[in-house]
Amino acid sequence: MRVVSAAEMRALDARTIAQGTPGRVLMERAGRATARAARALLRRRRGLVVVACGRGNNGGDGFVAARLLRAEGRRIEVWLLGSEDAVQGDAAFMLERWRRAGGRLRRLETAADVEAFAARCRGAVLVVDALFGTGLNAPLTAMAADVVGAINRAPVPILAVDVPSGLSADTGQPLGEAVRAAATVTFGLPKIGLCLPPGNEYAGQVRIADIGLAAPLADEERAAVEVLEAPAVGALLPPRASTAHKGTFGHVLVVAGSRGKLGAGLLAAEGAARGGAGLTTLAVPASLQPLVEARVPEVMTAGIGDGGSGIVAPPDEAELIALVRNRTVVVCGPGLGQGVGPRALVEALLRVADVPMVLDADALNVIAGTRLLAGRRAPVVLTPHPGEMARLVGGTTTDVQADRLGVARRFAAGEGVVVVLKGAGTVIAMPDGRCAISPTGNPGLASGGSGDVLAGLTGGLLAQGLAPFDAASFAVFAHGRAADAVAGRRGPVGLLARDLLAELPVTIAALQREACR
Repeated sequence: MRVVSAAEMRALDARTIAQGTPGRVLMERAGRATARAARALLRRRRGLVVVACGRGNNGGDGFVAARLLRAEGRRIEVWLLGSEDAVQGDAAFMLERWRRAGGRLRRLETAADVEAFAARCRGAVLVVDALFGTGLNAPLTAMAADVVGAINRAPVPILAVDVPSGLSADTGQPLGEAVRAAATVTFGLPKIGLCLPPGNEYAGQVRIADIGLAAPLADEERAAVEVLEAPAVGALLPPRASTAHKGTFGHVLVVAGSRGKLGAGLLAAEGAARGGAGLTTLAVPASLQPLVEARVPEVMTAGIGDGGSGIVAPPDEAELIALVRNRTVVVCGPGLGQGVGPRALVEALLRVADVPMVLDADALNVIAGTRLLAGRRAPVVLTPHPGEMARLVGGTTTDVQADRLGVARRFAAGEGVVVVLKGAGTVIAMPDGRCAISPTGNPGLASGGSGDVLAGLTGGLLAQGLAPFDAASFAVFAHGRAADAVAGRRGPVGLLARDLLAELPVTIAALQREACR
């Protein structure tokens, strides 16, 4: 499902108007959609509906909705933030129509006005937030923040128009105070900020209203942001031919695990196998190889020199070349450890492995602040959590979380890699600007080992021939959906990574069935 930024939305609006649809017509359609959404929240409840309007187009949508709801015999109060003289363009036209229909207007200009507004909100059955739309890019003024606070304190449902006021349409971050809505009616296409946390929580249930906008141009589609949906994801992995054999589905080499962290390697290796890889080999420090033999019987093992320490030593490059020979994909990093040996191993693998690679965990720490990815001919998928992403970009976790999509997109473009920025609303970014947001997953994934499973799963899908972006998208969506299935049965607390492994084949089969409907 395509989602857009505020700038893209403005461009679509402008193109629609240039193609012959007047702005007033678009505003009337948006107001009608808002009225429909209000009716859905009201159901059979009767009583006062308070509509808070700003001075721009968002307020114009609110004036239309108020007029239509009033025409049905509902009690409507419209409150305007600021002076009537400041309402311009199409919004001023709709304000005049509201007045001609017999509607009254109350202004929000003083602290006393806000107190009176708050009292009316407390006595209402619904509050409609039509203060600010997608154009907001700075924190609210003190007066506007007080109005938003009054709306949020109302013990009734809140309907936001297009985007909850105070929320960034591009990042999903509140710009100070922001409306917390029960539902948001958004026009044409969802806004990115409604799909990323915490914006999705502020927005509540999102309703998408078609108001007849022009279609995006081809170049806009190529750099699009999309929200992953099950049928499209399931279609990425075709059904298996009856003549297929294990060689058909590739051989994943997982280089992972060290003393005290062998579980990470085992989880990543089984993730690759559960994801459908035909063969999987787990390479661990040689002194630990006997400990992993037969732990996952379907996974082969190999030893890397460690001098008995349990942490890999700098490798012999010829041995490493032999290790990666005839492998389809390399997954590197989970539980690998840190220090001279792991760093030398990751650096050498990047030089000698001419197949797709998935880098996770300790491998990401090795490449942070370097140019080790430069010049690689084979694709690379990185799977950082926010802290690892911060190290990769030389910033802070707070910076990353404040603009998850932008950070992932810029790094992917700069390094020529696919980035999977994990967390609530996982982002998958391509070097060409294309991005996807996954709606699956829950807080149960906040436990050790779940990222190791995801790295292996991504490698298993790459081994079956999926393109890097497709493999990452499928892996993220399926990984989250498996977690949702487990949490649905048992709750998110205590969800273990190995619970995901057991659920993955069922999840993958269900996705493939949904693609065929």
